[in-house]
Amino acid sequence: MKLKIYFILSLLITNLFADIKAGKEVYLTYCANCHSVTMRSGEGKDFNIVSYTRTKEEIIEYTAKPAMVFRKFGYVANGMPTLPLKKKDIEDVADYIDSLQPFKKWMKKK
Repeated sequence: MKLKIYFILSLLITNLFADIKAGKEVYLTYCANCHSVTMRSGEGKDFNIVSYTRTKEEIIEYTAKPAMVFRKFGYVANGMPTLPLKKKDIEDVADYIDSLQPFKKWMKKK
């Protein structure tokens, strides 16, 4: 029950404050060279997988400070550059990535 409430609240909050369209523009400008959203090749992980496995907060943290937190995310090396993004750009692209998959790995019952 708590999971359903969390899911509904997160959808409402995301729709109230998210700017997914602006996030897609940030993706196309800064991320599309390395990350795909079509499950095709790329140097970085496909954002559908990121959307499924990471929370929005994790996406924001890694986008903002990749060199500082890559080990926390299980990587042995950092291949992600620090991008010249404003806080709003990072939040928008995180909203876009988060919107790609409606169901998340962390939602599964254990």
